[in-house]
Amino acid sequence: MPYGPRGSGKATAALVLGVLGLVTCGPFAAIPAVIVGRSAQREIDASRGTLSGRGLASAGVVLGWVEIGLMAFAVLVGVFVFVFGGALGLLST
Repeated sequence: MPYGPRGSGKATAALVLGVLGLVTCGPFAAIPAVIVGRSAQREIDASRGTLSGRGLASAGVVLGWVEIGLMAFAVLVGVFVFVFGGALGLLST
């Protein structure tokens, strides 16, 4: 019979999704990492100590937000290059 709280499967899934989002550079894993991670945090908090893994859930949420931020930055850079690169091309002709 195990002692102590059991680990949350959602927390583990959030961490895996967060890492997968960073490795693949895709929001398709990052957004679910944030959603599943927040759900796991709420579930762990409501369990009154019977579930563990809040750190894993938090790490998944943070990694998900980092990836979302990186993707937003990449989109902004792409728009900037497209707009100002095109404007510079028109000026040089």
